[in-house]
Amino acid sequence: MTPEQKQALQEHIQAIAFAPSKGKLTLTPENLSSLSSPLSKQDKKHDGLLTAEEILDLKINADLVVLSACDTGRGRITGDGVIGLSRSLISAGTSSVIVSLWAVDDGSTAFLMTKFYQNLQQKLDKATALRNAILAAKKKYASPSQWAAFTLIGESE
Repeated sequence: MTPEQKQALQEHIQAIAFAPSKGKLTLTPENLSSLSSPLSKQDKKHDGLLTAEEILDLKINADLVVLSACDTGRGRITGDGVIGLSRSLISAGTSSVIVSLWAVDDGSTAFLMTKFYQNLQQKLDKATALRNAILAAKKKYASPSQWAAFTLIGESE
């Protein structure tokens, strides 16, 4: 990430985090083709992708970050535990992170996340909102691989 990209992201995060009744942050790559472009080691620092290491340099004042893509809860196992996006986001100031523990189906994930956000709008705490969304998805989708991948890390309220 270039310093300019980092500054723009930091300003965007602050705008979301400080907006009244907001406090939720969703990260989505703007240029999906950049995910498969071959880059030199030097270019990887300025590839536009946000890494766990780069997140540690940010100050994120968000109540919740949802990473609903595949395998977002994975990381590198060290003597200090799993180092990945969720740990970096918590260290950067996020209260809670929702991640997936394996590759997730698009259709069932869209259903589950829609239910989750509807539950949040009903003023349920994050843990209850996620649990109820998972239970609703479980009724609609038979396989646990379609509804059991998501977990909440951090504060439940």
